Amino acid sequence: MIKTKLKMWALLLLMLIALPVMADDFNSQRTDFRDESIYFMITTRFYDGDPKNNVLCWDNKQCQIDTGDPCWRGDFQGVIDKLDYIKALGFTAIWITPVVQNASGYDYHGYHAMDFTHVDCRYQSGDGSKSGDVMFQELIDKAHAKGIKIILDIVLNHTGNFGEENLCKEFERNTKLRNQAEIDACMIPNSDMLGSDYLTIVGAQQYQRRLALMKNTDGQNHDIHNYWHHTANNWNWDFPSRWMGQIAGDCVDLNTENDEVAQYLVKCYGEFIKMGVDGFRIDTSGHISRLTFNKQFIPQFTALGEQYKSKRLNQAPFFMYGEVCTRMNDVTYRGQANLSCYFYTWKSDEDLLNKWDGSKSYWDSQVVPEGSEPVGPQLLCLEETTSPKSNNAKMLNGAWHEPDYSQSSGFNVIDFPMHYRYNTAQQAFGLASGDECYNDATYNVVYVDSHDYSPGPNDTNRFGGTDAQWAENLSLLFTFRGIPCIYYGSEIGFRRGKVIDKGPNGPLSNTGRAYFGGYITGDVEATDFGKYTASGNVNATLNHDLAQHLIRLNQIRQAVPALRKGQWTVDGCTANGGIAFKRAYKKSYALVALNGGATFTDCPEGTYTDIVTGKTYTGSTITVDAPTTQGQVRVLVKDWTGGVVGEDGPFIYTTSAKSKDGQAYDGQEEAGTDIYYGSEDIEQDAAVVFNPNGGNFRTETVTVTATLNDGATSGWYQIEGEDKVELSSEGSTFTIGADMKFGDTKKVNWGATNDDGTEYSGTTTYRKVDPNASIIVYVKADKAPNLYAWTAGGEAAKALNGEWPGKQMSAKATVEGVEYYMFVADGVESFNMILNNGGSAQTGDITGITATTFFSYDGGSGYKVLSGIPVPEPNPNPNPNPNPNPEPDPIPVPNPTGKFYVYFAAPTSWTTVKTWVWNSNLGDNNNYTGGNWPGEDCVKTSKTYNGMSIWMWEYKGDKTDMPTHIIFNNGSGEQTADLIYQNGKCYDFNGVNSSIPITTAINGINAAAAKTMVKVYTLNGECVAVMSDLKSSTYTLRPGIYIANGRKFVVR
Repeated sequence: MIKTKLKMWALLLLMLIALPVMADDFNSQRTDFRDESIYFMITTRFYDGDPKNNVLCWDNKQCQIDTGDPCWRGDFQGVIDKLDYIKALGFTAIWITPVVQNASGYDYHGYHAMDFTHVDCRYQSGDGSKSGDVMFQELIDKAHAKGIKIILDIVLNHTGNFGEENLCKEFERNTKLRNQAEIDACMIPNSDMLGSDYLTIVGAQQYQRRLALMKNTDGQNHDIHNYWHHTANNWNWDFPSRWMGQIAGDCVDLNTENDEVAQYLVKCYGEFIKMGVDGFRIDTSGHISRLTFNKQFIPQFTALGEQYKSKRLNQAPFFMYGEVCTRMNDVTYRGQANLSCYFYTWKSDEDLLNKWDGSKSYWDSQVVPEGSEPVGPQLLCLEETTSPKSNNAKMLNGAWHEPDYSQSSGFNVIDFPMHYRYNTAQQAFGLASGDECYNDATYNVVYVDSHDYSPGPNDTNRFGGTDAQWAENLSLLFTFRGIPCIYYGSEIGFRRGKVIDKGPNGPLSNTGRAYFGGYITGDVEATDFGKYTASGNVNATLNHDLAQHLIRLNQIRQAVPALRKGQWTVDGCTANGGIAFKRAYKKSYALVALNGGATFTDCPEGTYTDIVTGKTYTGSTITVDAPTTQGQVRVLVKDWTGGVVGEDGPFIYTTSAKSKDGQAYDGQEEAGTDIYYGSEDIEQDAAVVFNPNGGNFRTETVTVTATLNDGATSGWYQIEGEDKVELSSEGSTFTIGADMKFGDTKKVNWGATNDDGTEYSGTTTYRKVDPNASIIVYVKADKAPNLYAWTAGGEAAKALNGEWPGKQMSAKATVEGVEYYMFVADGVESFNMILNNGGSAQTGDITGITATTFFSYDGGSGYKVLSGIPVPEPNPNPNPNPNPNPEPDPIPVPNPTGKFYVYFAAPTSWTTVKTWVWNSNLGDNNNYTGGNWPGEDCVKTSKTYNGMSIWMWEYKGDKTDMPTHIIFNNGSGEQTADLIYQNGKCYDFNGVNSSIPITTAINGINAAAAKTMVKVYTLNGECVAVMSDLKSSTYTLRPGIYIANGRKFVVR
């Protein structure tokens, strides 16, 4: 036996050695953000996971209605639902647009803040039970559980033009009103600040009045604390004055040189670091000076990141990168280092930092009219004009060297110059010659196009290149230095060539910010990055040539540390019409050729394996051949121990291109929606929310919390038989159950009024259930799903319906004319479950089921909890006319051939158990239970298991062939599935339960022992026990009058 084990371990070891360096090794190597690849989305335009929180923007509403495309359509639930899609593409991080409360006519993108302290109320769940803050935390947690990091886009430079909650509160935002589509309903002006006539003046005058309170544009000193900049009349995009100017009419520039403003922003955004976001992308960074960043923000965010690193995935360093917009083809912007991207990656002069005075006392003493010149610390910002050079990104003498980060600011940037030249990979690659300007360009975030710009000169349209040109660009993006990022939809060339942003002038569907969700409907399950199964439109998208190209590029990059973190050089690299370079990071060394073959000289000694083809090379000079096609890649890794990474595809292949079948969509990929607030299909606006929200409770009493939902301004509740209780905004609690018996119900009526004065009402019903009663799950589905169920409890957890994916549901029950699949859990106080199709599609974990619950299931990942369906009552007496003095059945005495018997642990709600037994091989005479449904009565024994009574069925006839199938039922519509007959076994509702020991749980009852058993009946003819000795009845039966052996007897 020992030798056999040793052989097995040896075989396993060999298998492990032979495996390529992929998933587990990659995850353990994710030590900084260069290990990631980023999927960038506008959250509201990605995927609609919760249609009932869809909201129209204030501007251009009719166009949104006509096109079925409310601007606020995608949501956090949509991102959660499609985490597996992003993981299937191979991306390890998601960059989402800003989430704080916004206010402007077209603010679906999130860049117009009016309250930095909260997540926008339009991200709340559709039923109003979860705020935007709660939903965002749920997204972070679920992304981390999938191994995916979250990058939050933040705005430090400006607010929107409706004021800010704590800096200049011009409006009371009614975030409880779930229909935020009407500005006059959800935005209540502060008449003391804006004037009592504000709502009566035209929009242009309203704007000027709002703006004056922040910008002093009316000649009065409203901004007495100098929270905003006041140089709007004296600045230029191409000069340092842009650091203090208002970049657009809907973006009011904050005075970030004011310590109070900076500290407020750090405090607000620090809350997101505490929630666990893995990094910040900082918007409009080029409109804030480097000195301001190094004084006010970078050290503070870095310290918070370190303090709360346990909240982040892998506890990697908190990552920050900024948008320094330089729409030019040069690394240095118009000859000015201090306006260039690289300038921000360097520390500031310590003397300047020491001279800084942005204190409250300073700014409160300044009166700064609009159009003034910079003052105070703003003048210090203008003194920084130069930065050093670095070789941190480049190899020296053909090898990696330890980088020097002593002068690093800790702040990284989007590589705007390279992005702007990504019309072709060759053009973009040429910009890397200026990498010495950055502290370390391997930390640059690089993309082809985005929500704002694409490669110039036609930079306001999404990149319009062919699939082949996209493939070429992506091949460089994922093998060259920097952190690759793609904008949502680029994986299929979505909205190729379309104008990116038209503002509220036409439908969003015709822009580069169109809704993408229709292309990723269906189911996808990712078992690891780039490994998945999928169906529906999402499968067609994943099969797209570009998506398949991305998947393989992610796999290649994740396999080779040098491609993720490596320095680079072109020394000793000669491309055959394409691009060639070397990458090195510590012991990882790679030779890369794009768009064809290449010759590499002065290669370090070792064996090089092409991880695309599997070919190996040796020698100091290596020539690799490859097809000269766009997107083609060859990656030769020194001393590689793995095999080929990925499969041949449409652009990366050994000899011939291969595309996936199944790229056709279902015709609904561009479908709109008619579900949004203000439409007829949305649910009521105001309600009282109860937790728990009705249903069964299994304790002596239950404490209920009653609160107003976000759509209610007032409300009340009234417990049946008690006085009405008015609800405050803090909510209320009450306890019911003390005066209820098992089976009793109690109603709680409620009413709620919304902001318009409309009152809604409803009723919630609670039912007190015997704690030993069954928990039944009813599932409405077109096709019988599999149900995997388990109890919580760490190592004590157990599966209730077989191992994954669980047994297919086959038992059915009809409730109010609707057919449901049914699962019964007995002997547990609560359990969890997953509904699935037996393959790749499944719901998330449905946890904490404590009472009978109804669900609908779509066969994929979607399910709903159905409410308002009465729980079926068990039928205690299926015989409507029982004999009051029945003749008891004789004691069962099996004949010599009567050797067929089984036991059944019945759901506690069943008071009668019948069985239907047959042999499918015997033709017409195949039934063992009389031939008339629902079959024969089972006999209740005196024993229980986990609160369930054990019943016995025994065959009394003369058949000698073993039965093949059995069904247990309660004579009232509830039944098990067709179960395989196993003689002498004990079943529960879901089949044979081998954990019920027959000899101990049922006291050795069997066919022989049954000869001496006595059946005990109630006066209405119900058999309640089978016992060997009536003496035991005094402690096994409740007090009452019973019949046994034809005689009445009393238990007191």
